[in-house]
Amino acid sequence: MTRHWLGAAFLSCVLAVPPGSVAEAQTLVLKGGTVYASPEATPISDSVIVTSAGVITAVGRAGEVQIPPDAREIDCSGKTIVAGFWNSHVHFTEAVWSNAGSAPAAPLTAHMQEMLTRWGFTTVWSLGSNPSVAGLRRRVNADEIPGPNIFLAGSIFPRDGHPAYLPPEMQLPEAATPEQAAEMARKYMQIGLDGIKLFTGSYKGEDKPVVNMDAAVAKAAVDVAHAQGKQVFAHPQNTAGIEAVIAAGVDVMAHTVARQPGYPPEQLARFKQQGIALTPTLSLFAKLPLPPEIVAHIVDNIVGQLKSFSENGSTVLFGTDVGYIQLYDTTLEYELMHRALSERQVLASLTTNPAEYFKAVKKGRVEKGFDADFAVLDGDPIADVRNLAKVAYTIRAGKVIYQKP
Repeated sequence: MTRHWLGAAFLSCVLAVPPGSVAEAQTLVLKGGTVYASPEATPISDSVIVTSAGVITAVGRAGEVQIPPDAREIDCSGKTIVAGFWNSHVHFTEAVWSNAGSAPAAPLTAHMQEMLTRWGFTTVWSLGSNPSVAGLRRRVNADEIPGPNIFLAGSIFPRDGHPAYLPPEMQLPEAATPEQAAEMARKYMQIGLDGIKLFTGSYKGEDKPVVNMDAAVAKAAVDVAHAQGKQVFAHPQNTAGIEAVIAAGVDVMAHTVARQPGYPPEQLARFKQQGIALTPTLSLFAKLPLPPEIVAHIVDNIVGQLKSFSENGSTVLFGTDVGYIQLYDTTLEYELMHRALSERQVLASLTTNPAEYFKAVKKGRVEKGFDADFAVLDGDPIADVRNLAKVAYTIRAGKVIYQKP
């Protein structure tokens, strides 16, 4: 979902700074915390982590790791350290981002903190945003604005697929034929986007049928993106939209589907066979402005989808649709996910799962040689999943981008 400014607007800008090129960091040492090197790992208590130039150079117990004399030290006693979090479904669509390439840094930093960095996010996927997000990414990577690594995707809608929740005057990139979809995808690739988001289902209102994207149209865009090793996300709205995801070979479903009670065995088999991942965005549906009994029924549906998807062995990625919704606090998402997943599985959706799925080979773990991206938590997330939202420090590439007051 998006609210204003969609992927087509990116056609007017050039994304000159790639993700991940943050300025070189100083030597940083985290002392005294308990470390989970990965969600499955046995925790290391009274630990020392040394980073240099944005990379982890040593991890071990106190007394086993030499601390460089010129390092900045952060006392993490009583805290838990995990790899930096990924949010694989965000939007930079709010008014504050409208001139992000040139606006004063202070209000942008404050909103970045409110929306993302105070919740531990060091990497995000923007699935349709204000065109100025290109300038925002440049400034984040130049250390002007403390923020996460940002990947960008452009959107393609089906013909007559203008969603009811977007202003009617907004011009959207609609593809009626495979040729049109392929051309849009090529333009997105030419300007340096990292992926594409397809609306395989478009919500037109409660009293109107969903407009679905033909699978052949979706596949044309997928083929262009995959030829360049880029990711394709999809927004399904119903069973037909999910079938288009499968037929087209989409990589990631950006939402669960509110009205579908579960995934049938045939769909689950295809998800696993094709390596399709899921960002469930459960709190989005839990906050729908509907009667409580309807919302409860929807939440039961989507939690059931997440549970069957995970138990089937497919990849779950954390994502909240934040920026479209203003629920910045991630606690509810963790609580809802925990109805279907273990604490370690929720942590994996934030760390190892996205790093492995998106082939970010130096992210997702707290190990020597990996990127120095961390979330320092006030409590143990394996003891209580809600502790994932209790962030004391967010560190990206060895630099503190958020510190709890």
